Amino acid sequence: MLITFVRGREARPVVLDEIVSQVPEFAGPVELTVIKGGLSHRVVRVDAGGGRFVLRVLDLAVTEAGLGVTMEQEIANTVQAAETGAGPRVLRVLPDAHALVLEYVDGRTLSAADVPSHLDGIADACRRLHSGRPFGNSFDIFEKLAEFLTLCERHGLGLPDGYAEQLPLVARIREALAARPLPAVPCHNDLLAENFIADGDRVRIVDYQLSGQNDPCFELGDIAAEALLDVTGVTRLALAYFGSDLNDRLLARTRLYLTMSNVTWTLWFTVHSGLLGGRADVSAAADFDYAAEAAAKWGRALSDLGDPGLGELLDTVRR
Repeated sequence: MLITFVRGREARPVVLDEIVSQVPEFAGPVELTVIKGGLSHRVVRVDAGGGRFVLRVLDLAVTEAGLGVTMEQEIANTVQAAETGAGPRVLRVLPDAHALVLEYVDGRTLSAADVPSHLDGIADACRRLHSGRPFGNSFDIFEKLAEFLTLCERHGLGLPDGYAEQLPLVARIREALAARPLPAVPCHNDLLAENFIADGDRVRIVDYQLSGQNDPCFELGDIAAEALLDVTGVTRLALAYFGSDLNDRLLARTRLYLTMSNVTWTLWFTVHSGLLGGRADVSAAADFDYAAEAAAKWGRALSDLGDPGLGELLDTVRR
């Protein structure tokens, strides 16, 4: 079975059969099934030799567009996440092909609606990941926002209506969060529900495209933003993660990072739509509407930025 991808600015074809032939585990008849749902790189289920595996092929265009960490760093972080048990086991690294062979987790990919009933498993998976060896790179949501603003200006990509006017308030949020920072830990930083796989009560985390050392409260706020959790849901998630250590300051931190998740990922989708939107091959979900997702996230961000309770959250994280 031939499935051809296109990688990089020069549109170099990548034929899966060429990669598969390099993997000893893929002996005998091989069946390849593209796993839909990924918004950037390619993920394929491989049935071979009586076993089932996942082949993840990284796309250079994603890194070149500033939409993820370097491919080498993503591979290294995926390996370290597997060591903690938070991520699937890494069975083989194919550096020349920028690919990984991963354990196939026979579980259920979550949706946003599933997240509230899996908060304990999600919190446990995050604690596992956060307790691992430090990643070799860092991630800061405000620095990422600055990168996206530069990309939008450089490539003439228009900002959503009212975006520039909200940047002074974003700067106030950054200042408040910096007043009493938490120690950085290995974070995933992009935990939409579809990056969780539930295997019974255990939850596994996949896709380390934006991983790096970060504030654990961003991880929780990002989960809450992607799953559309209300204040009660955010509180339940933070309690599942922090337990008896949860206090008003940690909860306020989480809620502010929820807002920053929507503010910043609005531009991720704007940049993706503007720079890669013409490449139907760039996503396993080629029919995904990136521009519409940017608009939806910006609408939620505006609602939070205009909330009368925002000032109290800022004061709380400073205390």
